[in-house]
This record gives sequence, structure tokens and C-alpha cells, in this order.
Amino acid sequence: QVQLVESGGGLVQAGGSLRLSCAGRKFSSNVMGWFRQAPGKEREFVAGIRWNGGSTAYADSVKGRFTISRDSPKNTVYLQMNSLKPEDTAVYYCAAASGSIVILRTTPEYWGQGTQVTVSS
Repeated sequence: QVQLVESGGGLVQAGGSLRLSCAGRKFSSNVMGWFRQAPGKEREFVAGIRWNGGSTAYADSVKGRFTISRDSPKNTVYLQMNSLKPEDTAVYYCAAASGSIVILRTTPEYWGQGTQVTVSS
């Protein structure tokens, strides 16, 4: 499997925006998405997208603020993050699976290395 590679993280003021990218999707990955992990906290599902059809799912904490999308020719998934809050500070990981979004949330098959997102006030 090709390693997923995230980019786009950084430092941003509260209320600002960032867009994360994840490159390296394999053909067998039906769903891709994003998780995050803050220091001292458990890894948390953020958003997922089905490659065929583009169905999406979001954590309640990011609904209305984050948007997941994909560029099929580039085998790349994005996470547009708007209205960022300090609570969004975490390492964000791209993940992929060959099943449903539910499967992605429970048993993702492979991961990226992570990109740090820091939101200051």
C-alpha cells in the first residue's frame, strides 16, 4: 500500500481557515477520511467520504464548519476547515478503508503520518 501523505497543517487564529490535503489513495480504498488526536485525548473521527458517489459523514463537533471532498483524478481527499476553534487543535490523520464509512470509523486500514493543526486565540 502507498503511504498516505497529509499536508496543509499549520498555525491559525481562531475563526480562520485551513485546508488539509491527503494524497496517495489506492484504487481499493472505497472510503477515505480524517481523524484527529489532541494531546492526552483519544483519537477522534472527524469526517469521511465515500469515493463512489461522494456520500459524507461528519462528527457533530465539526458539522457546518468542516467540509470533506475528493479529487478523483488526483486520488486526493481534502478537508476544508472553517471557523476554526482552539478545540480543533490536534494532529490530523488521513485514513482509508475498503468498506463503508462505518468501517472506516472503526477499522481503518491504513494511515498517513499526520499533520499538526494549531488554533490560537
